[in-house]
Amino acid sequence: MFENFTGPTINGNTGRNANFDAQLQRSRGLLKIIGLGFVLLIAALIFFNYIASITRIGAGYVGVEIVLSGSQRGASEIPIRTGWVFYSPLRSQIIEFPTFVQTVKWTANLNEGRAQNEEMSYNSKEGMEIYSDVSLSYAIDPRRVPDFYVKYRVSDLDTFTHGILRDIVRNSLNEVASTYSVEQIYGEQKAEFLGKVQALIQSKMDPVGVGIQQFGFIGAPRVPQVIAQAITNKAQAIQAAEQARNELAKTQAEAAKTVAQAEGEAKAAVTRAQGESEANRIRQTSLTPQLLELRKIENQKALIDRWNGALPTVQTGNGGLLMELPKMQQ
Repeated sequence: MFENFTGPTINGNTGRNANFDAQLQRSRGLLKIIGLGFVLLIAALIFFNYIASITRIGAGYVGVEIVLSGSQRGASEIPIRTGWVFYSPLRSQIIEFPTFVQTVKWTANLNEGRAQNEEMSYNSKEGMEIYSDVSLSYAIDPRRVPDFYVKYRVSDLDTFTHGILRDIVRNSLNEVASTYSVEQIYGEQKAEFLGKVQALIQSKMDPVGVGIQQFGFIGAPRVPQVIAQAITNKAQAIQAAEQARNELAKTQAEAAKTVAQAEGEAKAAVTRAQGESEANRIRQTSLTPQLLELRKIENQKALIDRWNGALPTVQTGNGGLLMELPKMQQ
């Protein structure tokens, strides 16, 4: 009976141990799979972050590949267009630059542009300090983006705009303003002045492919109030003088027109008088004795043709004899 009791007990323990071993094996297998997956994940992260990576260049942007190692270190001469880009972070870096038009405003108004006073100051030919709010628009030529990066080594375009470009604009304003008086900058030669400043900025930006689309003042340049009033008064005086000259020219033109009309009428009267005199002369020279006799005979004949045959009658009155001539027939 003991042996019968012991056998089933041992066999039962053996079955439970086998089940436990199987579960343990399955757990170990699952752990190995999880561990392998974790290792593969870490390897993939390392691979795609340090060995190979992918990025996307959006529309309106151009990428530049910056080689970090090897004999060809530096910016690649060929810009990367829009689309997906594969590269190795261990070997290179991709920097994006926008190629659409950028507009910047430098003003004293804290609500326009950046929230700080960024007005431009420069000196005229007389040495007078002038303050202006300006706006500028520019765009980078996509083909010249590598040249731009090599020149300025900036990856943030705001750093270029509010640093390098602002200094170039201010220096160009001072350089051109030194050849203009404050009256010329403030007055009628303002457009010419701005055109020369823009051309100078463009010449400094040409080597790196930056095109200046627009440059101008926002509002009028600011000068001392006394100078501004003097310029305004001078402009008004010039305008009044011009108006007076126009009125004088109009009066002179009207007077000249009247004189010309009178001269024309006088010449016409002389011409008419000369014509009448010539006609009289011709008539007088044509009255010969023969012509007069002919006219006399013609008149007598006309009277005879109109006579009705009645003889004249004589009437006696206090005053003497009256002879009544024959009446003409109607």
